[in-house]
Amino acid sequence: MFRKAIGLTGAAGLALTLGTAIQPAQAVQTSQTAACVLALGSFNAQWGQNKQIVTATAPPTVGPVLNTSNIYQSPFGVGVTPTTFTETPMTGGRTARVGKIVMGGYLYDSSAIVRSDGSLVRGSNVLKRYGGGWGGKRFLVQARYKASAASKPSRTTLYAQDTSGRFGRWTDLGTGFRNTGYVAGLSTMKAFALIATTATYDLFLVNNRAGGLYTLKIPTTNPLKPVATPVRTSSWQVFEKMIAAPCGTGSIVLAMDYDTGKKYLYVVGHANGAKTAIRNLGEVTINWGDFDHFRFAPAYDPLNGG
Repeated sequence: MFRKAIGLTGAAGLALTLGTAIQPAQAVQTSQTAACVLALGSFNAQWGQNKQIVTATAPPTVGPVLNTSNIYQSPFGVGVTPTTFTETPMTGGRTARVGKIVMGGYLYDSSAIVRSDGSLVRGSNVLKRYGGGWGGKRFLVQARYKASAASKPSRTTLYAQDTSGRFGRWTDLGTGFRNTGYVAGLSTMKAFALIATTATYDLFLVNNRAGGLYTLKIPTTNPLKPVATPVRTSSWQVFEKMIAAPCGTGSIVLAMDYDTGKKYLYVVGHANGAKTAIRNLGEVTINWGDFDHFRFAPAYDPLNGG
């Protein structure tokens, strides 16, 4: 079955120093906002995917649904929030989609080719299995760093959190993934949105059950040592899911409250602790009947929000 991210209690081992409380509405809109978009994906009841374009206008603008059916033909549902799916244009208006999902406790590469109308190219839907042991995860995030559009990815890293709160990192070896560390102390963190990838670190925007909003910087070095920096101290506890896309030197962030079904779009400036500019563009209307949500991204995806 499809699962939603849930908040956990009991943080230990992570000391945070809170800055001055600054609420989201106090920030200033950036000049890049109008051109920024988030390609939102979701799983639908037809065992496929939906896609909608969310544009960072005020209020936000949502495009029509592009429906693809029958990608997944399995007795298992997608059991954990998927990674971002990469979209690569092909000839004839077709697009290749590739992302990682967990089904039945196994990690898979999920690939498919869709036409411009969203219909699936028959026989193009393929699942490549990596291995087991991926059950009991709250989410799955993939960080892929490319120095330029012409270069190949120099590293691909997976992050996941157990339902117990243990946070782990895995490195792509080409033939599979090797765990490169776990860390405790993040059990109160609810939603993890990747906002920056560099050669030396990845950066997440995260919230916790107490209402705080933080950046979580994770250097690529060993051992795994996340560094949390406070951004806001209140009002962010309601969101179970956040999805980010690049917007100039910052990000646009779609934040979802599973309890009420409400979704809001924020413009988040380049990460700078409590001085980070944030503006609430308003509520977003999307199909909440779909199963979970993720992002479609281009092959070259320069996340530079921090």
